[in-house]
Amino acid sequence: MDIVKSEIKKTGECKREIEVEISADSVIQEFDKVLDRYANSVKIRGFRQGKAPKDIVKRMYYQEIQESVTNSLVPKALETEIHAKDISPVGNPVINSLSIEHGKPLVFKAEFEVLPEFNLPDYKKITIKKKQASVTQAEINQALKDLQYRLAQYVPIEGRGVVNDDYVVIEIQGRDIKSKKFLPSEKVVVLAGHHENEKVLNENILGMKLNEQKNFVINYNEDHPNKKLTGKGIEYNLKVLSVKERKLPEINDDFAKEFGEYKDLMSLKSKIKEELLASKKNTIKRSMAEELMQKLADKVIIELPESLVEQEYISILRQYLSTLQKQGIKPKELENLKTEVRKKAVNNIKNHLILTKIAQKENLQVSENELNDELNKIAHANNLSVEKVKENFEKDGKIYDLRNNLLLRKVVDFLMESTIIEE
Repeated sequence: MDIVKSEIKKTGECKREIEVEISADSVIQEFDKVLDRYANSVKIRGFRQGKAPKDIVKRMYYQEIQESVTNSLVPKALETEIHAKDISPVGNPVINSLSIEHGKPLVFKAEFEVLPEFNLPDYKKITIKKKQASVTQAEINQALKDLQYRLAQYVPIEGRGVVNDDYVVIEIQGRDIKSKKFLPSEKVVVLAGHHENEKVLNENILGMKLNEQKNFVINYNEDHPNKKLTGKGIEYNLKVLSVKERKLPEINDDFAKEFGEYKDLMSLKSKIKEELLASKKNTIKRSMAEELMQKLADKVIIELPESLVEQEYISILRQYLSTLQKQGIKPKELENLKTEVRKKAVNNIKNHLILTKIAQKENLQVSENELNDELNKIAHANNLSVEKVKENFEKDGKIYDLRNNLLLRKVVDFLMESTIIEE
Protein backbone atom coordinates (compact mmCIF):
# COMPACT_ATOMS: atom_id res chain seq x y z
CA MET A 1 0.00 0.00 0.00
CA ASP A 2 1.44 3.33 -1.12
CA ILE A 3 0.67 6.33 1.12
CA VAL A 4 1.10 9.59 -0.79
CA LYS A 5 0.51 12.05 2.07
CA SER A 6 0.22 11.90 5.84
CA GLU A 7 -0.14 14.94 8.08
CA ILE A 8 -0.97 15.31 11.76
CA LYS A 9 -2.48 18.50 13.10
CA LYS A 10 -2.84 19.52 16.78
CA THR A 11 -6.48 20.53 17.35
CA GLY A 12 -6.34 20.72 21.15
CA GLU A 13 -4.09 20.02 24.10
CA CYS A 14 -5.01 16.32 23.96
CA LYS A 15 -6.59 16.18 20.48
CA ARG A 16 -4.99 15.39 17.15
CA GLU A 17 -6.26 15.06 13.60
CA ILE A 18 -4.47 12.96 10.99
CA GLU A 19 -5.07 13.27 7.24
CA VAL A 20 -3.94 10.37 5.07
CA GLU A 21 -3.96 10.00 1.29
CA ILE A 22 -3.63 6.50 -0.18
CA SER A 23 -2.46 6.37 -3.82
CA ALA A 24 -4.96 5.68 -6.61
CA ASP A 25 -2.91 2.66 -7.71
CA SER A 26 -3.21 1.10 -4.23
CA VAL A 27 -6.95 1.71 -4.21
CA ILE A 28 -7.39 0.19 -7.69
CA GLN A 29 -5.27 -2.81 -6.73
CA GLU A 30 -7.37 -3.44 -3.61
CA PHE A 31 -10.58 -2.84 -5.57
CA ASP A 32 -9.58 -5.48 -8.13
CA LYS A 33 -8.77 -8.00 -5.35
CA VAL A 34 -12.17 -7.48 -3.72
CA LEU A 35 -13.91 -7.61 -7.11
CA ASP A 36 -12.26 -10.98 -7.82
CA ARG A 37 -13.49 -12.25 -4.47
CA TYR A 38 -17.04 -11.13 -5.17
CA ALA A 39 -16.97 -12.51 -8.72
CA ASN A 40 -15.98 -15.94 -7.40
CA SER A 41 -18.57 -16.08 -4.64
CA VAL A 42 -21.78 -14.19 -5.55
CA LYS A 43 -24.77 -15.80 -7.22
CA ILE A 44 -26.33 -13.82 -10.08
CA ARG A 45 -29.41 -15.08 -11.89
CA GLY A 46 -28.58 -16.48 -15.32
CA PHE A 47 -24.99 -17.35 -14.42
CA ARG A 48 -23.35 -20.19 -12.57
CA GLN A 49 -21.63 -19.20 -9.34
CA GLY A 50 -18.28 -17.61 -10.13
CA LYS A 51 -19.00 -17.34 -13.88
CA ALA A 52 -20.75 -13.93 -14.05
CA PRO A 53 -18.78 -11.27 -16.00
CA LYS A 54 -16.85 -8.94 -13.71
CA ASP A 55 -18.42 -5.81 -15.21
CA ILE A 56 -21.85 -7.09 -14.17
CA VAL A 57 -20.59 -7.99 -10.68
CA LYS A 58 -18.94 -4.56 -10.42
CA ARG A 59 -22.15 -2.75 -11.44
CA MET A 60 -24.36 -4.74 -9.08
CA TYR A 61 -22.05 -4.71 -6.02
CA TYR A 62 -20.11 -1.51 -6.56
CA GLN A 63 -21.12 0.07 -3.23
CA GLU A 64 -20.36 -3.07 -1.23
CA ILE A 65 -16.96 -3.45 -2.93
CA GLN A 66 -16.06 0.17 -2.19
CA GLU A 67 -16.97 -0.36 1.48
CA SER A 68 -14.79 -3.48 1.61
CA VAL A 69 -11.89 -1.53 0.08
CA THR A 70 -12.33 1.22 2.65
CA ASN A 71 -12.58 -1.25 5.55
CA SER A 72 -9.41 -2.96 4.35
CA LEU A 73 -7.19 0.04 3.56
CA VAL A 74 -8.15 2.70 6.13
CA PRO A 75 -7.40 0.79 9.39
CA LYS A 76 -4.05 -0.44 8.01
CA ALA A 77 -3.03 3.02 6.81
CA LEU A 78 -4.11 4.60 10.08
CA GLU A 79 -2.18 2.12 12.21
CA THR A 80 0.92 2.38 9.99
CA GLU A 81 1.07 6.18 10.03
CA ILE A 82 0.33 6.60 13.74
CA HIS A 83 3.00 4.01 14.56
CA ALA A 84 5.49 5.64 12.18
CA LYS A 85 5.03 8.98 13.95
CA ASP A 86 5.55 7.31 17.36
CA ILE A 87 2.15 8.37 18.70
CA SER A 88 0.09 6.42 21.25
CA PRO A 89 -3.59 7.30 20.88
CA VAL A 90 -5.91 7.19 23.89
CA GLY A 91 -8.89 5.12 22.79
CA ASN A 92 -9.78 4.41 19.19
CA PRO A 93 -9.38 7.03 16.41
CA VAL A 94 -12.66 8.20 14.86
CA ILE A 95 -12.95 8.74 11.09
CA ASN A 96 -14.63 12.10 10.52
CA SER A 97 -14.05 12.55 6.76
CA LEU A 98 -13.56 10.09 3.91
CA SER A 99 -13.46 10.38 0.11
CA ILE A 100 -13.17 7.40 -2.21
CA GLU A 101 -13.80 7.44 -5.97
CA HIS A 102 -12.69 4.84 -8.50
CA GLY A 103 -9.44 5.84 -10.14
CA LYS A 104 -8.65 8.50 -7.51
CA PRO A 105 -6.68 8.48 -4.23
CA LEU A 106 -8.53 7.53 -1.04
CA VAL A 107 -8.38 10.47 1.36
CA PHE A 108 -9.54 10.36 4.96
CA LYS A 109 -9.23 12.28 8.22
CA ALA A 110 -9.36 10.79 11.70
CA GLU A 111 -9.50 12.35 15.16
CA PHE A 112 -7.95 10.84 18.27
CA GLU A 113 -6.77 11.83 21.73
CA VAL A 114 -3.30 11.60 23.25
CA LEU A 115 -1.98 11.94 26.78
CA PRO A 116 -1.17 15.56 27.66
CA GLU A 117 2.35 16.88 27.90
CA PHE A 118 3.12 18.64 31.18
CA ASN A 119 6.01 19.52 33.45
CA LEU A 120 6.27 18.05 36.92
CA PRO A 121 6.51 20.52 39.79
CA ASP A 122 8.96 20.07 42.66
CA TYR A 123 7.41 16.94 44.16
CA LYS A 124 9.88 16.40 46.95
CA LYS A 125 9.64 17.92 50.43
CA ILE A 126 5.94 18.77 50.20
CA THR A 127 4.65 19.81 53.63
CA ILE A 128 1.64 18.10 55.19
CA LYS A 129 0.24 18.06 58.73
CA LYS A 130 1.00 15.22 61.12
CA LYS A 131 -1.96 13.17 62.33
CA GLN A 132 -1.87 11.02 65.44
CA ALA A 133 -3.67 7.72 65.90
CA SER A 134 -5.23 6.93 69.27
CA VAL A 135 -7.85 4.56 70.62
CA THR A 136 -10.39 5.57 73.26
CA GLN A 137 -11.97 3.38 75.92
CA ALA A 138 -15.36 4.06 74.33
CA GLU A 139 -14.14 2.55 71.03
CA ILE A 140 -12.87 -0.55 72.84
CA ASN A 141 -16.23 -0.86 74.64
CA GLN A 142 -18.09 -0.56 71.32
CA ALA A 143 -15.92 -3.30 69.81
CA LEU A 144 -16.70 -5.53 72.83
CA LYS A 145 -20.38 -4.78 72.38
CA ASP A 146 -20.19 -5.79 68.71
CA LEU A 147 -18.56 -9.08 69.74
CA GLN A 148 -21.25 -9.51 72.39
CA TYR A 149 -23.97 -9.25 69.72
CA ARG A 150 -22.17 -11.96 67.71
CA LEU A 151 -22.67 -14.38 70.62
CA ALA A 152 -26.26 -13.35 71.21
CA GLN A 153 -28.89 -16.07 71.56
CA TYR A 154 -32.54 -15.65 70.58
CA VAL A 155 -34.97 -17.31 72.93
CA PRO A 156 -38.70 -17.78 72.19
CA ILE A 157 -40.88 -15.82 74.62
CA GLU A 158 -44.58 -15.67 75.45
CA GLY A 159 -46.72 -13.58 77.73
CA ARG A 160 -45.42 -10.15 76.84
CA GLY A 161 -45.61 -7.78 73.92
CA VAL A 162 -42.89 -7.12 71.32
CA VAL A 163 -40.12 -4.73 72.41
CA ASN A 164 -37.19 -3.21 70.53
CA ASP A 165 -34.51 -5.70 69.41
CA ASP A 166 -36.89 -8.67 69.44
CA TYR A 167 -36.76 -10.95 66.40
CA VAL A 168 -40.36 -11.27 65.21
CA VAL A 169 -41.70 -13.61 62.53
CA ILE A 170 -44.74 -11.95 61.00
CA GLU A 171 -47.26 -12.71 58.29
CA ILE A 172 -48.15 -9.55 56.43
CA GLN A 173 -50.44 -8.79 53.51
CA GLY A 174 -51.19 -5.43 51.94
CA ARG A 175 -54.20 -4.13 50.04
CA ASP A 176 -54.15 -1.16 47.68
CA ILE A 177 -56.71 1.25 49.18
CA LYS A 178 -57.60 2.75 45.81
CA SER A 179 -57.78 -0.35 43.57
CA LYS A 180 -58.80 -2.75 46.40
CA LYS A 181 -56.28 -5.28 45.02
CA PHE A 182 -54.41 -7.50 47.46
CA LEU A 183 -50.64 -7.79 47.46
CA PRO A 184 -49.05 -11.23 47.94
CA SER A 185 -49.02 -12.49 51.53
CA GLU A 186 -45.49 -12.80 52.96
CA LYS A 187 -43.83 -14.33 55.99
CA VAL A 188 -40.84 -12.24 57.02
CA VAL A 189 -38.48 -11.84 59.98
CA VAL A 190 -38.37 -8.35 61.46
CA LEU A 191 -35.93 -6.88 63.97
CA ALA A 192 -38.32 -4.73 65.99
CA GLY A 193 -37.38 -1.06 66.13
CA HIS A 194 -34.67 -1.32 63.45
CA HIS A 195 -34.05 1.99 61.64
CA GLU A 196 -34.42 0.39 58.19
CA ASN A 197 -38.00 -0.70 58.92
CA GLU A 198 -40.89 1.49 57.86
CA LYS A 199 -41.59 3.89 60.74
CA VAL A 200 -45.27 2.91 60.80
CA LEU A 201 -44.35 -0.79 61.01
CA ASN A 202 -42.10 -0.15 64.03
CA GLU A 203 -44.82 1.88 65.72
CA ASN A 204 -47.46 -0.84 65.22
CA ILE A 205 -45.45 -3.97 65.95
CA LEU A 206 -44.28 -2.79 69.39
CA GLY A 207 -46.51 -4.24 72.13
CA MET A 208 -48.10 -6.91 69.92
CA LYS A 209 -48.31 -10.42 71.38
CA LEU A 210 -48.10 -13.90 69.85
CA ASN A 211 -50.93 -14.56 67.31
CA GLU A 212 -52.24 -10.99 67.69
CA GLN A 213 -53.35 -9.23 64.47
CA LYS A 214 -53.46 -5.56 63.60
CA ASN A 215 -54.30 -3.37 60.59
CA PHE A 216 -52.47 -0.17 59.70
CA VAL A 217 -51.98 2.09 56.66
CA ILE A 218 -48.78 3.33 55.01
CA ASN A 219 -48.99 6.19 52.51
CA TYR A 220 -45.92 5.96 50.26
CA ASN A 221 -44.29 9.12 48.84
CA GLU A 222 -43.82 9.73 45.12
CA ASP A 223 -40.06 9.26 45.51
CA HIS A 224 -40.26 5.90 47.33
CA PRO A 225 -37.55 3.56 45.95
CA ASN A 226 -40.04 0.69 45.38
CA LYS A 227 -41.77 1.81 42.17
CA LYS A 228 -44.65 -0.63 42.75
CA LEU A 229 -45.60 1.30 45.89
CA THR A 230 -44.80 4.85 44.74
CA GLY A 231 -47.60 7.29 45.59
CA LYS A 232 -49.93 4.57 46.85
CA GLY A 233 -51.78 4.06 50.11
CA ILE A 234 -51.53 0.45 51.32
CA GLU A 235 -53.52 -1.04 54.19
CA TYR A 236 -51.59 -3.87 55.83
CA ASN A 237 -52.85 -6.78 57.92
CA LEU A 238 -50.11 -7.91 60.31
CA LYS A 239 -50.07 -11.13 62.36
CA VAL A 240 -47.32 -12.07 64.86
CA LEU A 241 -46.31 -15.73 64.38
CA SER A 242 -43.38 -15.90 66.82
CA VAL A 243 -41.28 -13.64 69.05
CA LYS A 244 -37.67 -14.24 70.12
CA GLU A 245 -35.86 -12.20 72.75
CA ARG A 246 -32.18 -11.40 72.39
CA LYS A 247 -30.05 -12.69 75.27
CA LEU A 248 -26.58 -11.20 75.48
CA PRO A 249 -23.71 -12.96 77.28
CA GLU A 250 -21.93 -11.21 80.15
CA ILE A 251 -18.64 -9.61 79.13
CA ASN A 252 -16.07 -11.39 81.34
CA ASP A 253 -13.11 -13.77 81.14
CA ASP A 254 -15.29 -16.66 79.91
CA PHE A 255 -16.68 -14.38 77.20
CA ALA A 256 -13.12 -13.57 76.03
CA LYS A 257 -12.21 -17.27 75.76
CA GLU A 258 -15.00 -17.76 73.19
CA PHE A 259 -12.91 -15.81 70.65
CA GLY A 260 -9.79 -17.96 70.60
CA GLU A 261 -6.43 -17.70 72.32
CA TYR A 262 -7.39 -15.23 75.03
CA LYS A 263 -6.85 -16.26 78.65
CA ASP A 264 -8.94 -13.43 80.06
CA LEU A 265 -10.87 -10.26 79.25
CA MET A 266 -7.78 -8.08 79.64
CA SER A 267 -5.91 -9.92 76.85
CA LEU A 268 -8.95 -9.59 74.55
CA LYS A 269 -9.15 -5.85 75.24
CA SER A 270 -5.43 -5.53 74.52
CA LYS A 271 -5.86 -7.28 71.15
CA ILE A 272 -8.86 -5.10 70.29
CA LYS A 273 -6.84 -1.97 71.07
CA GLU A 274 -3.94 -3.22 68.96
CA GLU A 275 -6.18 -3.93 65.95
CA LEU A 276 -8.08 -0.65 66.26
CA LEU A 277 -4.80 1.27 66.45
CA ALA A 278 -3.41 -0.52 63.37
CA SER A 279 -6.60 0.24 61.45
CA LYS A 280 -6.47 3.92 62.46
CA LYS A 281 -2.81 4.18 61.45
CA ASN A 282 -3.66 2.79 58.01
CA THR A 283 -6.53 5.26 57.71
CA ILE A 284 -4.25 8.15 58.70
CA LYS A 285 -1.60 6.98 56.24
CA ARG A 286 -4.18 7.02 53.44
CA SER A 287 -5.45 10.42 54.57
CA MET A 288 -1.94 11.92 54.59
CA ALA A 289 -1.24 10.39 51.17
CA GLU A 290 -4.46 11.97 49.85
CA GLU A 291 -3.41 15.35 51.27
CA LEU A 292 -0.01 14.95 49.64
CA MET A 293 -1.57 14.08 46.26
CA GLN A 294 -4.00 16.98 46.49
CA LYS A 295 -1.18 19.45 47.12
CA LEU A 296 0.82 17.94 44.27
CA ALA A 297 -2.16 17.95 41.88
CA ASP A 298 -2.91 21.60 42.73
CA LYS A 299 0.52 22.49 41.30
CA VAL A 300 -0.21 20.81 37.95
CA ILE A 301 -2.56 22.34 35.39
CA ILE A 302 -3.33 19.93 32.57
CA GLU A 303 -6.17 19.22 30.17
CA LEU A 304 -7.28 15.60 30.37
CA PRO A 305 -8.39 13.34 27.50
CA GLU A 306 -12.18 13.31 27.56
CA SER A 307 -12.35 9.63 26.62
CA LEU A 308 -10.17 8.63 29.60
CA VAL A 309 -12.25 10.67 32.03
CA GLU A 310 -15.47 9.24 30.61
CA GLN A 311 -14.16 5.68 30.88
CA GLU A 312 -13.15 6.21 34.52
CA TYR A 313 -16.45 8.00 35.27
CA ILE A 314 -18.52 5.09 33.94
CA SER A 315 -16.40 2.55 35.83
CA ILE A 316 -16.80 4.35 39.19
CA LEU A 317 -20.51 5.06 38.64
CA ARG A 318 -21.21 1.38 37.94
CA GLN A 319 -19.52 0.41 41.19
CA TYR A 320 -21.66 2.86 43.18
CA LEU A 321 -24.90 1.98 41.41
CA SER A 322 -24.43 -1.78 41.88
CA THR A 323 -24.78 -1.10 45.62
CA LEU A 324 -27.15 1.87 45.69
CA GLN A 325 -29.75 0.42 43.32
CA LYS A 326 -30.44 -2.37 45.83
CA GLN A 327 -31.15 0.28 48.48
CA GLY A 328 -33.03 2.60 46.14
CA ILE A 329 -31.82 5.99 44.98
CA LYS A 330 -33.84 9.12 44.25
CA PRO A 331 -33.42 11.07 40.96
CA LYS A 332 -31.99 14.14 42.73
CA GLU A 333 -29.56 11.97 44.69
CA LEU A 334 -28.50 10.30 41.42
CA GLU A 335 -27.69 13.66 39.81
CA ASN A 336 -25.64 14.71 42.84
CA LEU A 337 -23.87 11.36 42.75
CA LYS A 338 -23.01 11.79 39.06
CA THR A 339 -21.47 15.20 39.78
CA GLU A 340 -19.33 13.82 42.61
CA VAL A 341 -18.31 10.77 40.57
CA ARG A 342 -17.17 12.95 37.66
CA LYS A 343 -14.99 15.01 40.03
CA LYS A 344 -13.52 11.77 41.38
CA ALA A 345 -12.87 10.50 37.85
CA VAL A 346 -11.01 13.70 36.95
CA ASN A 347 -8.90 13.50 40.14
CA ASN A 348 -8.13 9.82 39.55
CA ILE A 349 -6.91 10.37 35.98
CA LYS A 350 -4.89 13.44 36.90
CA ASN A 351 -3.22 11.69 39.84
CA HIS A 352 -2.53 8.64 37.69
CA LEU A 353 -0.74 10.73 35.05
CA ILE A 354 1.32 12.59 37.65
CA LEU A 355 2.38 9.41 39.50
CA THR A 356 3.19 7.61 36.26
CA LYS A 357 5.45 10.46 35.15
CA ILE A 358 7.24 10.51 38.52
CA ALA A 359 7.74 6.73 38.27
CA GLN A 360 9.37 7.20 34.87
CA LYS A 361 11.58 10.04 36.07
CA GLU A 362 12.71 8.17 39.20
CA ASN A 363 12.97 4.85 37.34
CA LEU A 364 10.64 3.14 39.82
CA GLN A 365 9.48 -0.36 38.86
CA VAL A 366 7.64 -3.33 40.34
CA SER A 367 9.77 -6.46 40.63
CA GLU A 368 8.49 -10.00 40.15
CA ASN A 369 9.04 -10.63 43.88
CA GLU A 370 6.86 -7.62 44.78
CA LEU A 371 4.14 -8.80 42.39
CA ASN A 372 4.26 -12.33 43.84
CA ASP A 373 4.10 -10.94 47.40
CA GLU A 374 0.91 -9.08 46.50
CA LEU A 375 -0.59 -12.20 44.92
CA ASN A 376 0.25 -14.08 48.14
CA LYS A 377 -1.57 -11.46 50.23
CA ILE A 378 -4.65 -11.64 48.00
CA ALA A 379 -4.60 -15.46 48.15
CA HIS A 380 -4.35 -15.46 51.95
CA ALA A 381 -7.15 -12.88 52.35
CA ASN A 382 -9.49 -14.91 50.13
CA ASN A 383 -8.44 -18.37 51.38
CA LEU A 384 -7.27 -19.41 47.89
CA SER A 385 -4.05 -20.87 46.53
CA VAL A 386 -1.56 -18.46 44.98
CA GLU A 387 -1.73 -20.46 41.75
CA LYS A 388 -5.52 -20.01 41.58
CA VAL A 389 -5.30 -16.26 42.25
CA LYS A 390 -2.60 -15.83 39.60
CA GLU A 391 -4.62 -17.90 37.13
CA ASN A 392 -7.71 -15.70 37.74
CA PHE A 393 -5.74 -12.49 37.21
CA GLU A 394 -4.11 -13.78 34.03
CA LYS A 395 -7.40 -15.18 32.71
CA ASP A 396 -9.14 -11.83 33.20
CA GLY A 397 -6.14 -9.95 31.78
CA LYS A 398 -5.72 -7.99 35.03
CA ILE A 399 -2.11 -8.77 35.89
CA TYR A 400 -1.10 -5.53 34.16
CA ASP A 401 -3.62 -3.57 36.23
CA LEU A 402 -2.35 -5.16 39.44
CA ARG A 403 1.26 -4.36 38.55
CA ASN A 404 0.29 -0.80 37.65
CA ASN A 405 -1.57 -0.29 40.95
CA LEU A 406 1.46 -1.58 42.84
CA LEU A 407 3.67 0.87 40.95
CA LEU A 408 1.43 3.82 41.83
CA ARG A 409 1.45 2.78 45.51
CA LYS A 410 5.23 2.56 45.32
CA VAL A 411 5.42 6.10 43.95
CA VAL A 412 3.19 7.40 46.76
CA ASP A 413 5.42 5.67 49.35
CA PHE A 414 8.45 7.23 47.65
CA LEU A 415 6.86 10.68 47.88
CA MET A 416 5.85 10.16 51.52
CA GLU A 417 9.48 9.41 52.43
CA SER A 418 10.53 12.88 51.28
CA THR A 419 7.48 14.67 52.69
CA ILE A 420 7.95 17.19 55.48
CA ILE A 421 5.57 16.37 58.34
CA GLU A 422 4.47 19.42 60.35
CA GLU A 423 3.64 18.91 64.01
